[in-house]
Amino acid sequence: MSLEKFLEENQSPVWGSEIEKQVRLRIRLSVAAYAYEMCDESIMPDADFDAQCLLIDPSIETGNKKMDKFFKEKFNPSTGQWIHKHPELTGIIHIYKSYYTNT
Repeated sequence: MSLEKFLEENQSPVWGSEIEKQVRLRIRLSVAAYAYEMCDESIMPDADFDAQCLLIDPSIETGNKKMDKFFKEKFNPSTGQWIHKHPELTGIIHIYKSYYTNT
């Protein structure tokens, strides 16, 4: 299964609690923000990124205290600049390189 298929959000998902949906959304947007802000590459249309950012609900706790705190305090749906302060940037870079580059 590709990353795109895994992270894809269906109109009527077959599975996934609200927590799981938020985790997938946060990962997908973090990878997209990293690609755009740090690699000058767009892996999703700007309009999709903007619309999906509005779906982030920082009040939903995922069980990852560090990431929950980050999305409550640093995430801003009007920009991707928050990626520069992402506490798990190494993981985001790994996902980006694994699925979006040849290196």
